[in-house]
Order: sequence, then C-alpha cells, then structure tokens
Amino acid sequence: MQKRLRRPRNKMNKKNKDLVNLEIESLNKKEQEVKKELMKLNAQIATGTSVKNPRQVRNLKKTIARIKTILNARKRVKKHNG
Repeated sequence: MQKRLRRPRNKMNKKNKDLVNLEIESLNKKEQEVKKELMKLNAQIATGTSVKNPRQVRNLKKTIARIKTILNARKRVKKHNG
C-alpha cells in the first residue's frame, strides 16, 4: 500500500494573512471580541434559540485557535531573539 503524500502547507489563506499582519494588541483585542461572540452563540444554543448559522461556532473556535497560535509563535520568536 502506498503512502499518501501530503501537500506542503505553505499557502496561507486570507484569514491567516489578515491575522498575521495585526499587532499583538490588536490580536488580543480580536481574540476577546471573538470569545464574546462565541459566548453569545453558546447562550443562544443553551436557551434553545435557533442559530442562523450552526457552523459559525466551529469557525469562531478555529479563529480563536489561529489567533492563539500566532501569539504563541511571536512569543517564542521574541524569547529566542532576546
């Protein structure tokens, strides 16, 4: 059985490009905004209200993960460079 070759992941999608270009303060602010929006959606789901776009919860969680990844990478670079 042949191994499946993975494509290189050097292509950044538009979401990542927009986030990478932001400063640390802006990223922290964006993360807080996205978390608030996620909390609102979770509250709607908990109360039984129908959500306009159910996939939005997943997208918000992924956005939070992207932001945290970028912030951690910048912290590592800063720590490494002194």
